[in-house]
Amino acid sequence: MREHAVSVTAPEKLGEGLVSVAAGESVDLDVTLESIHEGILVSAEAATTATGVCGRCLRDIALPVQVDFQELFAYSSEEAFDFEVHDDHVDLEPLVRDAVVLALPFQPVCQPDCPGLDPETGERLAFPPERTSRETADPRWSALATYYREEK
Repeated sequence: MREHAVSVTAPEKLGEGLVSVAAGESVDLDVTLESIHEGILVSAEAATTATGVCGRCLRDIALPVQVDFQELFAYSSEEAFDFEVHDDHVDLEPLVRDAVVLALPFQPVCQPDCPGLDPETGERLAFPPERTSRETADPRWSALATYYREEK
């Protein structure tokens, strides 16, 4: 058994949604390699930072990503395996990429109770601007607003 702690850079952008790991971002790996009868069992933990925007208020966010994975790299055999040992080496890049991308949230939020955007003004509800009076968003409704005030 061998254990390694390495830091690598993402060769390309990982993920395509609202958040992703940028190309060149550091990915820290703690890897354990175990020799077993069928091949090499790889157990690893990957940690990095994903950046993007909140799915509710569109504010820029940075999220920590930490994921564990395990895979068997088989010695050359006639059985079908996804991963094989080649010249006493294993290629971890596809495993790390898949594990990190699958760990990214589909709808990331800046905070769990993020209220999002105001449907009328498009401003963030978490930080509302100070207003002295409620303005009508659409001037076509001003006649009804005037009528409503006269009825009171």
